[in-house]
Amino acid sequence: MKLAIVLVHYHTPRLAQRACEALLADAERSQHELELVLVDNGSREQDSRLLSSLPARRLDPGRNLGYAGGANLGVRETSAERVVVMNPDVIVLPGCLEALGSTLEAGVAVAGPRFYWDAERRFLLPPTERVGRWSELQRVLALRGGGWASQARRSWRRHARRHWLAEQTISSCDLSGALLAFRRSVWQQIGPFDEGYRLYFEETDWLQRLARSGASCRYVPAAEAVHLYAQSTVAEGQAQSWFLQSNRRFRRRTYGPRFTRILERLGGQSSPPATAPQRSVASSARAAWLEVSPSPLGFPAAACRFAQDTEPSTQLPAEIRERLAPGTYRLRMLSEADRTLALDTLAVPP
Repeated sequence: MKLAIVLVHYHTPRLAQRACEALLADAERSQHELELVLVDNGSREQDSRLLSSLPARRLDPGRNLGYAGGANLGVRETSAERVVVMNPDVIVLPGCLEALGSTLEAGVAVAGPRFYWDAERRFLLPPTERVGRWSELQRVLALRGGGWASQARRSWRRHARRHWLAEQTISSCDLSGALLAFRRSVWQQIGPFDEGYRLYFEETDWLQRLARSGASCRYVPAAEAVHLYAQSTVAEGQAQSWFLQSNRRFRRRTYGPRFTRILERLGGQSSPPATAPQRSVASSARAAWLEVSPSPLGFPAAACRFAQDTEPSTQLPAEIRERLAPGTYRLRMLSEADRTLALDTLAVPP
């Protein structure tokens, strides 16, 4: 099988090198032929030399096209029917390309892998949050804290665990744009990614268009990858501004201006809950899950499920701690029945 791989790069040459190495190793193992291109949205002169030495065709648009623009350029400059668009901070694990390619061969339009936060595959990264008026309203009302926040966390947790606990491929369009595999014919039918999104929500917008067309999306747990998460944006001062702009654009396009104004008004009347104090709850229940979130709401979150023979701990692996962006992270220990057993915070200084 021939796969077109489009890496959209922005000031992370070493990660791009590592991503290419993992892709080539997995392709050799599965005997796939790769049409590998790297779209360079931003690099320094010394970095561009490294990028040019990689076993990928480097495309230099001369400016930052954004993720959507870079992905579109890469897709147009390749020809294989099966396409993978991905971040350079993703490391595919053995068998990932085979599982995704086979899913597309079976007639599925779009497929996405199971993402881990660490190489030991302990911490699962969450799927994209659900799209819909009620889901949006629930997230905004959660800012009021109390029962609203608890209800929103429970709803999000059901959604996340549907993906985390899946042993077989499931139907889902809540896939991460960090790596998407799709058939070129579907991309031509649905249209390219919307370049009006500078960063964030471009894949959510595209997947929603695809879902409305009736095309099939699949979450493929047999396809595994490590996402080093936000390495391209951690030093980008405009990332938060781009997120807010893209969020508003997505809401207006998906729900209309009136509902967007309602969400903004409700959000403006609420404040994120204060950081929860460290506390433990006396209980004989055994801890089953640890959730880690940068949000004061506690979701979305990465999560580790403890094996029966593993001692529960709030200690994050060293490789994750070293990559954390500055900020305050909320850690929540849960029983199998989802009772909160302990709350903790981790502050990462600038």
